[in-house]
Amino acid sequence: MILSRRAFAAGSALLSLSACMGGGVPMPVTRGGSPMRPQANPAFDAWLDAYATRARAEGIAPGVVSRALAGAGFLPDVIARDRRQTEFTRTLEDYMAIAASDERIAAGRAALARYEATLRAIEGRYGVPAEILTAIWGLESRYGTEKGDIPAISALATLAFDGRRGEFFESQLTAALRILERGDTTFANLRGSWAGAMGHTQFIPTTYQAYAVDFTGDGRRDIWADDPTDALASAANYLSRMGWQTGVPWGQEVILPAGFDTGLAGRGLTHSGWAGLGVRAVSGGLTSASASLILPDGPTGPAFLVTRNFDVILRYNNSELYGLGIGHLSDRLRGLGPIQGNFQPDANGLRLADRKELQDRLTRAGFDTQGTDGVIGPNSEAAIRDYQSARGLPVTGQPSRTLLERLRRGG
Repeated sequence: MILSRRAFAAGSALLSLSACMGGGVPMPVTRGGSPMRPQANPAFDAWLDAYATRARAEGIAPGVVSRALAGAGFLPDVIARDRRQTEFTRTLEDYMAIAASDERIAAGRAALARYEATLRAIEGRYGVPAEILTAIWGLESRYGTEKGDIPAISALATLAFDGRRGEFFESQLTAALRILERGDTTFANLRGSWAGAMGHTQFIPTTYQAYAVDFTGDGRRDIWADDPTDALASAANYLSRMGWQTGVPWGQEVILPAGFDTGLAGRGLTHSGWAGLGVRAVSGGLTSASASLILPDGPTGPAFLVTRNFDVILRYNNSELYGLGIGHLSDRLRGLGPIQGNFQPDANGLRLADRKELQDRLTRAGFDTQGTDGVIGPNSEAAIRDYQSARGLPVTGQPSRTLLERLRRGG
């Protein structure tokens, strides 16, 4: 992906989970519900004591401070994940294969059908389409099945103590204590990602404070419950407050005419006269809304017109690929088809299928890449280096078409 990482600005709903997969596709911080294990750290303990004094000075009830921080532990894996945020990049093809996979589309249609009445009621109040909300739910937590199981107080305290973005994470920690003080959830239930993003739609604490809503009317803004209603309504409220325009699409895939001036692309140029320039919709009619043209895969890749509502989605996660993932997944949930444009190869001249084949052939040759997902990460790089060393080749650890062709020949 381009990798525009999740913004940590005040207007952003979430923290960056994109490190967990690369390319901005949020993924859970744990699998199988096993939280990270805390480790003894006297410096962290001293920092926590000092923070407790600051929290009480800000008016948080001493009992809440004591109880919450008594269970907090230093999580070195959280810092390791924070440091790895720029490790992977993904192409548009990779990103869309994950964001709108057959599995995610099928699960999303099932979730939409199950909660359709609730989603339509939320849509009626906030003006955000049910399919957009379901797509956000799908990318953020796989429809609630992967909300994260890291104790939020420990994760936020660890990141605040680490200091790389200490002020920001301390503000999140203080907001988390206020959530507990208000009684929206329990001490044990305040869990989420390694970065403190929580619930079905992965809100950070300050955004939760500002935008979470009690749509069920039970007196709690519960984004953690098995029932996703409050979380989905909170996401809708956030998008609405960020300027969502009811009745305007997020955008659409388009076809450019031969000889089109691609210098007109970019979100800085917005107008409603694209049809007059020969731009056609891939499916249906061209939107009449004011829109910008973006070419995320270069001038010969898929092209999209995106509206003001696309910019609103980016307030949730400041990545164009994330916005396209949400928009395209929502279209698939509405029954529209896959992207029609031609995806472009990566910097090594390889497409997603090529990289998967490379991994498969390396593994079958005895150099295990630990999976065939098309992501050339540390495991694949190590396998490539081992293969190159064993074959007397220059050891680079990098994929290439030449390497793939050699493997195809059985070399």
